[in-house]
Amino acid sequence: MRSNTMVTETEQILKELKEIRADLDFIKVRIKDVDIMLTDDDVESIRNAEKDLKEGRTKRLV
Repeated sequence: MRSNTMVTETEQILKELKEIRADLDFIKVRIKDVDIMLTDDDVESIRNAEKDLKEGRTKRLV
């Protein structure tokens, strides 16, 4: 009996993993170009931060 329960649990885990994979695939298809998700203000802020980094006015955190 215990073996049958483990098989059922394993099957359930595999089913849930497949559902998670499908969700991830769905997300990846819709988020292909991250730049599209940035606003003009976001892009400007990134450029300013890069400039500050090059000029030594800030440090990289990671």
